[in-house]
Amino acid sequence: MSTSIHPTAIVSPSAHIGENVSVGAYAIVEEDVEIGDGTTIYPHACILSGSRIGKQCTIFPCAIIGAQPQDLKYSGAPTLVVVGDRTTIREFVTLNRASHTDATRIGSDCLIMAYVHVAHDCMIGDHVVIANAVQLGGHVEIGEWAVLGGMAKVHQFCRIGKHAMVAADAMITKDVPPYALIGRDPVKVEGINRIGLQRRGFSPADIATLETFYSIAFFSGLNMSDGIAEYRRRYPSPNGIVVDIIEFVERSERGVYR
Repeated sequence: MSTSIHPTAIVSPSAHIGENVSVGAYAIVEEDVEIGDGTTIYPHACILSGSRIGKQCTIFPCAIIGAQPQDLKYSGAPTLVVVGDRTTIREFVTLNRASHTDATRIGSDCLIMAYVHVAHDCMIGDHVVIANAVQLGGHVEIGEWAVLGGMAKVHQFCRIGKHAMVAADAMITKDVPPYALIGRDPVKVEGINRIGLQRRGFSPADIATLETFYSIAFFSGLNMSDGIAEYRRRYPSPNGIVVDIIEFVERSERGVYR
């Protein structure tokens, strides 16, 4: 299959289009755009300057990738939005270019559902699922395999840890620790994301280790630092998944949900 560009599409002659790419009717691909092999761009999608799209991605109608950041401090620098391979971007998604770093980055094998907004300088890991109408503020970081329920809102500079799951319509104003299940009304840690971890092949032993850590550090009534110290007292050589959580908590600048 060769590259197919619909005659009504507007594609800059300076855009770098890979092999076996399909560009649908009335789609727009501006200059300074790179589109990887095998990617499909549906009608009316807009791929603006500064966009870097990986291989075998699917971009649905009316998605807008690479618009300038909605940031009054943006100085007009030639920043990017970078999308990994095999990522699906559904209808009316908006992915803005960076304002303060080199690029807004979305990983590989992600599913970004309809009406999601990803603001400037966000960093989204691989295998992330973001459900319909989720809104991400600037500089948000989302770890690999995280899942965000529909209409969740994430305040700027917040971090969502890897393998975490956030409930629909939650308003996130602090960091969400890795492997956690986050509820709402009020937002809090409900436990670990057990079902998601089982689906991804985590062993029963690792899941039991996570539950023990959370029971001590998050649910024992101790404050966070004392809870971590108590866990370390009981388990002086924590394994890697617990170390991930401890390091995440210790790097937090906004505080971590309990």
